[in-house]
Amino acid sequence: MITFFYDLLEMPFLQYAIIGSLLSSLACGIVGSFVVVKRISYIAAGISHCILGGMGAARYLQVVHGLTWCKPVFGAILSAIAAALAIGWVSLKTKEREDTAISALWAVGMATGVIFISRTPGYNEDLMSYLFGNIMMISMSDIYTIIILDVIILVICFLFYHQFVAVCFDEEFSQIRGLNVQFYYYLLLCLTAITVVLLTTVVGIILVIALLTLPVAVASRFSSTLRQLMVYSVFLCAFFTVFGIAVSYSPNLPASSTTVVIAGITYLVSSLVSFSKQS
Repeated sequence: MITFFYDLLEMPFLQYAIIGSLLSSLACGIVGSFVVVKRISYIAAGISHCILGGMGAARYLQVVHGLTWCKPVFGAILSAIAAALAIGWVSLKTKEREDTAISALWAVGMATGVIFISRTPGYNEDLMSYLFGNIMMISMSDIYTIIILDVIILVICFLFYHQFVAVCFDEEFSQIRGLNVQFYYYLLLCLTAITVVLLTTVVGIILVIALLTLPVAVASRFSSTLRQLMVYSVFLCAFFTVFGIAVSYSPNLPASSTTVVIAGITYLVSSLVSFSKQS
């Protein structure tokens, strides 16, 4: 690990990875808190796999029909928002569980993506890199993207914090009080979708899913308010990602996977400690 700290002072790619991980932690800590409290954690996995359909369609239009402006990331954003709105509609209008809608969209999105990829000439290796990402390959443009995402999240959560809290904790009472529950639920789902898709294309599916859930799950054992949960979750996300990069650097392990393992072990230990205190 000493080698990591020496190289951190000289290697720009390591500096970008650390900066990107810290900025991603802000987004994941805040949005993840709402996702876990609302009990829609499975949405992160569903949307991150759903975007393959949009990315495959965008690449198909780009390569086969010459629409050069139709970038995979645009298809990913559109498909993620469409998936989020579909999940919200099914949940609110048909009273189905969110996980049922997510599972269906997950399968359809992946299958659609595979079909478009199969119809596109050549092997879309770069499309897979969009989907699975690599935190060690973050560029300056990726950092700017995450900064914009963080600003959007901070502004929306500042403006609608109380509305989101009401939707997450007591939908029925909020509706009785005149709050437009449907609008804020859709807004929360869209915010989650944008967070998932932008971070997935930068750091990958595995890390995004882990950072949206595991730090929040650990922080919830020490938090008494939602604001505390968000603050603790952001710090835990930052710790897990930076520590994961440092640990994985010298033995040349995958940084994202190492981070997930560290976060998972921490969650299991915190669960065992909490269980032992209760028993």
